[in-house]
Amino acid sequence: MNILSAIIVFENLHEVKRLFHWGPIIALTVIGVCSSMAILDSIIWYWPLDTTGGSINFIMLINWTVLILYNYFNAMFVGPGYIPLEWKPENQQDIMYLQFCRLCQGYKAPRSHHCRKCNRCVMKMDHHCPWINNCCGHLNHAYFTSFLLLAPLGCIHAALIFIMTMYTQLYDRISFGWSSVKIDMSAARHIHHPFMPFSIAAFAATLFALGLALGTTIAVGMLFFIQMKVILRNKTSVEAWIEEKAKDRIQYYQTGEDFIFPYDLSSRWENFKQVFTWSGTPIGDGNEWPVHEKCNQYTLTIEQQFELTY
Repeated sequence: MNILSAIIVFENLHEVKRLFHWGPIIALTVIGVCSSMAILDSIIWYWPLDTTGGSINFIMLINWTVLILYNYFNAMFVGPGYIPLEWKPENQQDIMYLQFCRLCQGYKAPRSHHCRKCNRCVMKMDHHCPWINNCCGHLNHAYFTSFLLLAPLGCIHAALIFIMTMYTQLYDRISFGWSSVKIDMSAARHIHHPFMPFSIAAFAATLFALGLALGTTIAVGMLFFIQMKVILRNKTSVEAWIEEKAKDRIQYYQTGEDFIFPYDLSSRWENFKQVFTWSGTPIGDGNEWPVHEKCNQYTLTIEQQFELTY
């Protein structure tokens, strides 16, 4: 039991090391800056204890941060799932359809690929993401894609807070200066006295955070649409490339084949459910997959062997 506990502790420490990489450091810094500045600016602009709207705004902001970090850390630490070392199919005759991985000393299961960064064969590998310092694959594809959705939504909310804070603080100061010159007390009633002062440094920090939020919204939002495009067709980024090469091969050799992508279940909803489930655990064991009625488990692996010879 002590040996087992030591192994578990060692594996946990090994996973924690993933944080000490430029990708997670930058990603978590951006999340931290945008979240902390949005919270501080919310206190200045829309004090949560004054109105129901202020309370809802503050609670939503906290929820965005929690959900973003939850999916981010799950994508990182749950990982994509790896093919066991020295893996072989149960039916020995199926070996002829599979590629052998010399590094893992086993065969690559359908949809799996060897990642040079992780140094393992990854289940349903989509790509290696430096921002989570891990692969995106079978077990964490839903967490990764949810993070790609929630991060832009949270940044849009934060950006609105930044804009409103800067606008109201500048407007109040202009109104206050104008009222002192014109001695118009009606303008002075619009002046908001924040819980914390909004100095020039705070304005600069808010402007910087706004740039980060808008940049993240555009960059991560584009990644989300790319991921959803392949998920709704039950593909990965690697498989999309394999399919493109297959069509090029057919066109080049004019074989007259009609290539059918084996994992597209002909329904976007069914394809969606292969990744996203209520339990959070994707369908399947990572080795065998539901396929199109005109295909089999090894349709794509056979195509990969064609690509190696053509």
